[in-house]
Formats: sequence, structure tokens, C-alpha cells
Amino acid sequence: MASLTYDLTLAGLAVGSAAALTGIGLIVTYRATGVLNLAHGAIAMVCAYVLRQTVVEWGWPLPLGALVTLLVVAPGIGLVLDRAVFRPLAVLGSNPAQTLVASIGVFVLLVGGAALLWGTGARADAPVLLGDDPWTQLAAVVLLAVAVGAVTRWTRFGRELRAVVDNRPLAMLGGIDADRVAAGGWAFGAFTAGLTGVLLAPYVRLDPYGMPLLVVEVIAVAVVARMRSLPVAIVTALALGVAQAQLTRLHPEGWAGPLVQALGANLFVVALLVAALAVPGIGGPGRDTLPPPSVAPRTPTGVWFTVGVLFLLPLGFAGTDLHTAVQVPALAIVLLSLVVVTGRGGQIALGQAAYAGLGALFTALLATGGLPELLALALAVLLVAPLGLVTGWPAIRRHGLALALVTLAVGVAVSRFVFAQPYATAGLELGRPAGFADDRRYYALELVVLAGCLVLVAALRRGRTGRALAALRDHEAGAEASGVRVSLLKLLAFVLGAALAALGGGLLGMGLRAFDPEAYDPVRGLLWFAAIVVLGADSLLSPLAAAALLVGLDAGTRGGVAAATIGVLATLTGRIPPLTSWLPTRTAHPVPGAKSAGTASPPTPPPAAADGGPPPTGGPAPLSTSSTGGAGGNTSPAEGRAQPHRPAPAHRTAPAHAPAPAPAPARLTAHDLTLTHPGGLTALSHVTLALAPGRVTALVGPNGAGKSTLFDCLAGTLRPTHGRVTLDGADITARPAHARARLGVARSFQQLAVFPSLTVEDNVRIGAEQGHHRSPAHTEQALRLLGLAGPVRRLPAADLPTGTLRRVELARALAGRPHTLLLDEPSAGLDAAETEALARILAALAADGLTVLVVEHDPELVAGLAHTVHTMEGGRIVS
Repeated sequence: MASLTYDLTLAGLAVGSAAALTGIGLIVTYRATGVLNLAHGAIAMVCAYVLRQTVVEWGWPLPLGALVTLLVVAPGIGLVLDRAVFRPLAVLGSNPAQTLVASIGVFVLLVGGAALLWGTGARADAPVLLGDDPWTQLAAVVLLAVAVGAVTRWTRFGRELRAVVDNRPLAMLGGIDADRVAAGGWAFGAFTAGLTGVLLAPYVRLDPYGMPLLVVEVIAVAVVARMRSLPVAIVTALALGVAQAQLTRLHPEGWAGPLVQALGANLFVVALLVAALAVPGIGGPGRDTLPPPSVAPRTPTGVWFTVGVLFLLPLGFAGTDLHTAVQVPALAIVLLSLVVVTGRGGQIALGQAAYAGLGALFTALLATGGLPELLALALAVLLVAPLGLVTGWPAIRRHGLALALVTLAVGVAVSRFVFAQPYATAGLELGRPAGFADDRRYYALELVVLAGCLVLVAALRRGRTGRALAALRDHEAGAEASGVRVSLLKLLAFVLGAALAALGGGLLGMGLRAFDPEAYDPVRGLLWFAAIVVLGADSLLSPLAAAALLVGLDAGTRGGVAAATIGVLATLTGRIPPLTSWLPTRTAHPVPGAKSAGTASPPTPPPAAADGGPPPTGGPAPLSTSSTGGAGGNTSPAEGRAQPHRPAPAHRTAPAHAPAPAPAPARLTAHDLTLTHPGGLTALSHVTLALAPGRVTALVGPNGAGKSTLFDCLAGTLRPTHGRVTLDGADITARPAHARARLGVARSFQQLAVFPSLTVEDNVRIGAEQGHHRSPAHTEQALRLLGLAGPVRRLPAADLPTGTLRRVELARALAGRPHTLLLDEPSAGLDAAETEALARILAALAADGLTVLVVEHDPELVAGLAHTVHTMEGGRIVS
């Protein structure tokens, strides 16, 4: 027994050593470049193939082949990736999500290239580099970790590396060549990937798909280490390796036997899933999300007609050609799920292949149980859709890179514990529905279902929910501040995405007349995601084109062509626009002075060259004086409705030139707020502040005084450690930002929070649809009030001048008819004329009964506008 324990421990140390190498390489690359290199496993696979090619095929001595592979080929791959892929992205200022897409592109490219060069079959003759002694491998890992630690701590390069990690722009100003540091990080990371590959190859299946995924699984050790600590990564890797080996001793009887065996073979997968869900995520909101797509005019009917004709052409095919064609509509439906989740919702989803496979698996299980195939498919979709919550729920608090790891972990776990296990897939048969056994009829059925799905997603993209999803994608915090229920929208996107993926997966399985686990491999999920991103994630044409491209390119004699093609395009992400944006489009021309039907309004000012309308001058046009709701039309604050707005006199400019309004009971109040960050820094200390209707309150003070922290506590973005926030006496401390917006508390942001992929009018409409009072007329009133009712209303918010965007943001806040308006440096980026116009509007709104809080650094604006000025220092109000 002791001998068995010792032998299993040694085997576990061998696996753990390879995993530790992966962790070291990922952490060093991430710390030097900021890139989460998902292509690490693909680099390992390529290096393992190169060593085998030189030693087995060409007959080189093993030491020579190893030196060339590890010291020339592997670092060379890293340097090529740095110069050709990631350095250009850094120059363009791409965020971590874009570099993640590029790394997925590299992964797909290398996998496709290896399949083309060496075929897709598994190799069992990879040379053994360090022998079978795990202590030798462990010693190599420890020596490598010590060397990395020594270089980082005691050399000039290490000091430069730490400086670049802490603050890359500041390090460059200090004379450090950040590009050289990044190149060194990539070369070392690729070296560790190559070493991992050549060590693992003799003990695992060496093929273009298996090994990259195996290395991806051990990303868990780097995630547990928070992409920072090498010792934590090494200890975690060794512990998981030994535990996985020891689990093979367990052979329980009954239903638990296969599950324990699966757990023993895939403990790193479990660790990846737990780490992705439980460990605080890397990155953060606003810094590592996919950038919103540029607004493309509507696609002409002629393009859709051409696409329809092309999809109908296979109905005239016969024989094997149609056997291949039946995969295209089904795959297009699966890819359409990514349009919902990624294109419209802005979420990085790398596990859609799992939901597609579950749809096929459940369809097969239900059909095997005796249900008709179409009914089985419908029930499978209903069963899989709620499983979208598995990734949707973590998405509520995860963003960008962290969310990508969660979705990837879910996909890998489903593949390993469901698709690859005989207890789930043994004895399954999957046929076609009665009456649709013929390829031509089945293809026609798929086209009907695909058309219905396209109509559904098109309706989702156009309506109120579609605008809210676009707002979520463009600026999550801004969407929440506008009243959008971000958490529910994310859940909706993932549930609908899971349902579409399951529907497409079930159709794909019936088309192939079998459940093929390899058709839903996680690597396929990465390929599908990359294809949709490079073609245009928010375009309905993309899933059609991607499905035809992926199926058509791989229909030849050699696999890997589609992966190589998509990989090349994905590595260029951030430098070339999505391919569907190059198609001919129908441009919608703005209509000067367009107004909502039945809405009377004063003449719109003549448009200015910059944005279609000048800053408003004089008093604002009056907002609607009707806030009637319910049968009685009660507008009292006790009913939660705003007081009627009174027209402001046109000559009024600022409270400094008129008597201050009489004090009124405060609506929004902060009571003894204290906020202490996890590190122990106190940002707010016992702050009490009351905001009264009809008055403009200003917060001033130096940077770091706590103004923005107090502002965010009032807006619901932050929750104080102690104290409470009340609205009309009711405690709203626990209410999130979107709930406060729906209670009538609107806000703006110091950094512009507009939705660039939406037009000016749709930006403002978001506030009217989600806010305190909801009426289509409020959109028009807010546009007129801020001088945006001219041609500018039809323009996308992207690339408009700052002054115009400030007005768009304010108009969106006012469209919800709030009673309290919180403005964070509203004059930032405005010139003198625009600032003066803003002051007139805010003064008139306050005179109309609105409660206004302004955090501002412009002393002239504060002096001419505010009725009450509070000064903050050190997290306290000092005057």
C-alpha cells in the first residue's frame, strides 16, 4: 500500500511539475505584458510536435532537437507574437479584452496550422526529454522558479519589469524600454510553454486539439495565484497533481464509480471552475470589456436577398454535397447565440459549445426514450435554457477576463464530465424527425427554424430590450445609472443564448444522425467565438457567413483550414474592422428638426457645424407640467412622483443674481456615512449631507478628498461601511444604482458615460424608458431642452464633440423625469460658452424644483450656480 501511495505521488508530481511550468509562464507573461495568454497550450503543442519532428522524423539527437526547440523555436514564437500581434495592439491602446481575443486567434491559428502540417491523428511516439523520474522534472521547475525570482528581484531587467507592471506609461517616461520588457516576457512565456509541451507529450495524447485543451485546463494554478505569486502557483500545481493521482485509487461501486473516476482524471478542470467562480477575478469593469461596435447603417434589402438565394441553392444539390450543407443552418443558429450574448450583450462567452452539445445530448436522450424528435428537441431547449444561469449568474459580478475564464471553465467542465463520459453518452442514437429523413426536406426545415431565430433576434435588437442591451454593452455603469436592470439583462442574454445554442446543437446532431462529442469540444467554442468577433459580433449576417465559412473550408480533405483562416483574422483584431462592416449598406439620412408625432415644440435653433445644434441659450423650454399617474393623478412626493416643473423665466441665469429659494425638507440625505476600503484606507469618515428640492448643492475640495466616493454612495454605485442613505425618509442604502434611478435619482459621470453605438435619440430614449417616469414624450422634451432636436438626434454618439456628448448625457438623465440630479464634474471638457449654457439650464431646473448636487472643480461655475457649497478634505466635510 505504501509503495502504491509513493508511486502515485511520484506520478502526481510529474503532472504537477508540468502544470507548475504553465503557471510560471502565464504569470510572467501576464505581469510583463498584461495579456492573459490562452494560446499557451497551443504553443506547447507546436513545440512538442517540433521536437518529435526533429528527433523521430529527421533523426536528430535528442539533446540537439531539444536545444533547437526550447531555445530557438519556442522563444522565436513568443517574439513573433509580440512583434506581429500584441505590440501593435499595445500601440493602438487596445484593452485586455481585445488582447484576449487576439490570443484566442493565436490559439486557433496554431491549432489549425498544426492540423494542416501534421494531421489530426494522435501521436504516441513523442520523445522523452527528462526521463521518467518525476524528481528530475520537479527539480527543473524549482530551479526555473528560483531563477525567475532571482532575476525579478536582483537584476536590472527585474526592476524594469516591476516598474512596467506597476505603471507602464510612467516607466516609459523614466526611460525604460517597455517593448523590450514585453518581448522578454513573451520569449520566456513561450519557452515555458514549449518546456511544458515536450514534458507532457510522452504521457498524453499528442494531437492538435487534445494537448492545447489539456494545458488550458491547468490555467487554474495561475488563477488561484491571482496571476501574481509564483510560489502559490507551484504549490497549487503540485498539490492538484498529487491529489489527482491519489484519486485513481478510489473505485466505489454503483453510480458514484464513473463520477469518481472522471473526477480523478479531471481534477484540474474542477480547480479551474472553482477558481474562476470563487477567486476574485483579474481585470475589472470598464477596463477589460470588448469595445462596442461602430454603428453601421442598416443592411440593404438587396444584401439579404442575395444571402437568402445563396442559402436556398443547396436545395438543388444532391448526394454528399447536401450532407455537408445541412450542417450550415444548424451551426448558424448556434453562432446566433453569440450575437445575443457577445454582440448585443457585450459579454465574453467562450462556452457556447457546451450548451450546443447539451442540446444535442438531451435531444438524443429524450428521443431514445421514445419521444418524437421534434418534441425531444423542444424539451431539450427548455431544459438547457435555465442552465444558461450557470454562466449568467457569475456574469452579474464578473467582467471581461474573469468572465471569459468562467465561461471557458464551464465549457471545459461540461465536455470532460458529460460529453467524454460513457455513463452520459453510451448507447445514444439520434435520428431525424418523421417526414424529414431526406436531406433536402431536413435542410428546408432547418432554413425555416433559422429564419424564425433571425426574426426573433432582430426584434430583440430593435426594441426597448435591445437598446438596453446595447447600453449594457457600451457602458455598463452608465446603463445602470439610467435605470437599466443590468443583472436581469445579463441573465436574459445568457439564458436566451443557451436556448439558441441548444436549438442549433440539437439540429446539428439530427443532421449528422449521431451525437458526436468532438463536434462540441471546447476548442470549437473558441473557434466559434473568434469567427463571430472577426466577422462582426452585432451583425445578423455574421452567423450565416461564419457557418458557411467554417463548414465549407473544413469540407475538404484536410482539417484545420477553417481554424487557420479564422485564426489569422482574429490575430488582427483591433487593427481591421469586422468583415461584415465592409458590405454595402443603406445609409439613413437624418431628418432636420424631426419631432415625435403629435408633440408641439418651439422652433429648433439652427444647426451648428459641429453637432447639428448649438448649445442652448436663454431659459430652457419647459418640460411637461403633467406628472399624472393613476386614477387620481396625485403628484405629491408621498406618492413617489416628482413635483410639476414650472416654466423658468428666460432671463434667469444663476442663483447669484436672485434671492436663494427658501429651504425645503431634504429629499436625499446621507447620515453619518463611513466607507473603509479592504486595504484599510478610509475614504469617508462620518459624513452627513442633506440635499433639498429647488437648491443646487456643490461639493468642492482637492483630489482624494472623498467627493467622488460620497457621490457614488449617494448614487448607489458604492455601499458605505457604516451609515445610511435615505430618500424622503426611507432607507435606500442597500438599493443599487438602477433602483435609485427608478426612484428618481439620476446622475452623470466624470468620464463620459454615453452609448457610442446608439444614436443621440436612442441614448436619451434609454433614460425615458428606464427612468422615474416613462413616456415617449419625455425623450422629445429632453432633446429640445438640451438643443439636440435637430439633425444631430439621428447621428451615432460615437465621435461627436465633447460638448454635445455632455448634453446627451444630461438629456438622458432628465428624460427619466428625476426629482434629484447628481452631476460629477459636468463642465469637464466644455468651453466657456458651453459651461455658461449648462449653468443656465441647471439654474432653471433648480428653480423648477429639482434637487441638484454638483461635484465640480470650476470655481466660477460653483460661485455662480450653487446655493450651498461644502468643502471636503480627508473624507470629511469641513465647511
